[in-house]
Amino acid sequence: MSDPVRLSKRLAELLPCSRREAELYIENGGVTVDGIVVEEPQFKVQGQAIALLPGAKAEPQPPITLILHKPAGFDSEHASELLSAASRAADDASGVHLLKRHLQRLSVPLPLDTESSGLLVLTQTWGVIRKLTDDFSKIEQEYIVDVAGTLTAEQLKQLQFGLSYRGRPLTPCKVSWQSETRLRFALKAPQPGQIAHVCRTVGLQVLGIRRIRIGGLAMAKLQPGQWRYLSAHERF
Repeated sequence: MSDPVRLSKRLAELLPCSRREAELYIENGGVTVDGIVVEEPQFKVQGQAIALLPGAKAEPQPPITLILHKPAGFDSEHASELLSAASRAADDASGVHLLKRHLQRLSVPLPLDTESSGLLVLTQTWGVIRKLTDDFSKIEQEYIVDVAGTLTAEQLKQLQFGLSYRGRPLTPCKVSWQSETRLRFALKAPQPGQIAHVCRTVGLQVLGIRRIRIGGLAMAKLQPGQWRYLSAHERF
């Protein structure tokens, strides 16, 4: 019996095609080994049945961006651990075929505090990273804050303008009551811990903070722990 060889090498011999084309077929989820899709070109094969799926393409695929509803208590830098086929939103309308490499090497350009929940962007796309970092001070973010306590009209105005954080005055923002126990904040360039701090300053107890929008992108119906791909038409 021959020694095990890399799947990409064996596929290149079988088709035939170049080694790079073989790697692309495999990485794009277009190759099965004994009926099971294998996405690793370095996977070792020996006598197994190798097949190319109908419609398989040997073309480089673009990097992806996805959004996640991060649960409270989970660190943003480890949010990729929540990503799996099972946690993908059932109504994801992007039409993107899930590949293992889509869930790897993801950057988080706008992290959330560990105790906060809500919309988190994870991306492999340099253009998205640059947009969210270079335009950070221009992009409005919206948060829903669950609180206990009451506010006077003057204290509500203070939340909108006049408070400071870490020794610096804060820029004006939009703050309004969404319900008797829920405030809506719309602000630009929020700093870590800022919203909780200003709420405590006016005597409110913060029960939860959830980001629901970044620029023109809303979290909508994503449930905690669910994710979906960013569609081509969506913009920040």
